[in-house]
Amino acid sequence: MADPKGFLNHGREVAKSRPVDVRLKDWNEVYVAGSLLPIISKQASRCMDCGIPFCHNGCPLGNLIPEWNDYAYREDWAAASERLHATNNFPEFTGRLCPAPCESACVLGINQPAVTIKNVEVSIIDKAWDSGDVEPQAPERLSGKTVAVIGSGPAGLAAAQQLTRAGHTVAVYERADRVGGLLRYGIPEFKMEKRHINRRIEQMRAEGTRFRTGIEIGRDLKATDLKKRYDAVVIAAGATTARDLPVPGRELKGVHQAMEYLPLANKVQEGDFVAPPITAEGKHVVVIGGGDTGADCVGTAHRQGAASVTQLEIMPQPGEDRAPHQPWPTFPMLYKVTSAHEEGGERVYSVSTTHFEGDEDGNVQWLHLSEVEFVDGKLTSKPGTERKIPAQLVTLAMGFTGTDRENGLVEQFGLELDERGNVARDADFQTNVPGVYVAGDAGRGQSLIVWAIAEGRSAARGVDRFLTGASELPAPIRPTDRSLMV
Repeated sequence: MADPKGFLNHGREVAKSRPVDVRLKDWNEVYVAGSLLPIISKQASRCMDCGIPFCHNGCPLGNLIPEWNDYAYREDWAAASERLHATNNFPEFTGRLCPAPCESACVLGINQPAVTIKNVEVSIIDKAWDSGDVEPQAPERLSGKTVAVIGSGPAGLAAAQQLTRAGHTVAVYERADRVGGLLRYGIPEFKMEKRHINRRIEQMRAEGTRFRTGIEIGRDLKATDLKKRYDAVVIAAGATTARDLPVPGRELKGVHQAMEYLPLANKVQEGDFVAPPITAEGKHVVVIGGGDTGADCVGTAHRQGAASVTQLEIMPQPGEDRAPHQPWPTFPMLYKVTSAHEEGGERVYSVSTTHFEGDEDGNVQWLHLSEVEFVDGKLTSKPGTERKIPAQLVTLAMGFTGTDRENGLVEQFGLELDERGNVARDADFQTNVPGVYVAGDAGRGQSLIVWAIAEGRSAARGVDRFLTGASELPAPIRPTDRSLMV
């Protein structure tokens, strides 16, 4: 193990953030570059190598956390990187974007602050890139089999990399103009700079993966034609159908889905626009939805110079400690203050939007809301609590309801859906159509990046078995797995 007394001798320390007034002037990552490495060995030493590492089960990828904690404590960065990559294709993504269910399951977290697993992870991979320890792993021989992957988010990229390394010829189809899916256009630059995606894509190209951007399967290329071209297909198109808010005034100008607003801000950082077509500059901004996507909208609005930012959430404010029905090692719903919330704005809980009010030109100006409460298990408006707040830009960040049904992909393949509207699959992630597999949010529903990568890896194993009769690729999960997460 690491230091047997590490958890006794050292308290929890996390990455340092740049001052708010400094980071709001740019779009760089909020954390101080290089601030982790001086403290990370001590933080890794807090891992107790506890015999039954519940952090393994808290992580859908089954990351070998005690092992790479030990290597990080000993500052054997090459070995730590090898152990990290044994279960995770893209630890620089998860180390920045994952909510760290592994830390919620940490045994030390029963009665002390948990090990900073996420910070150790990102330190290891950043050190590995800087040291040149991350290299292409091209296959020794080709199988002669071809695979198409639809979607270049974390699930699609993980499946593509695993299948390429297994010797298959893989082409990734992405409907956007750049590779990365929501990693590219949904995640703001201040949470993850896109250089991290770019260098992984270059690694994958060097390994042999091919990328086809600007092609939407179902519209630009029929799914049936794609299936004829390839021996197998992996659908990793995500759950991109956003939940809408059907209230009066929804049609007013200035009311947008979060995934209309955020990609345009990212395109400015890519150099496509000088200024975003949808901007918060000088406006009173209201974000509807209290999750991570809502927080991304909050941070983006701050950087664009919003006059005010208000985030609304229909559910009550979570507590700061575990609720009795969410005991260790489950993933609890806790009150979180993200970097975006540190930067300002107001968060309002237990409210529901009743309607929008606009001006004579059809621009949204006010949002009307009322307080809500649970009565006999049902969410009910509280009489006499109606009020309005200024709203010149509204973003809807209320989650997603399933994969895109408008482009024809589901119908052209002839795919069956499950009771939740996701693409149905068997234990090998294969759909009802032989040779067509599904991974990530398209089959699971809206979920976390760690689930997407784990599903991509597992689906790759299923495809490999389908093509060759056997597979040495790992399969971290089954479609029915839910780990210890709520």
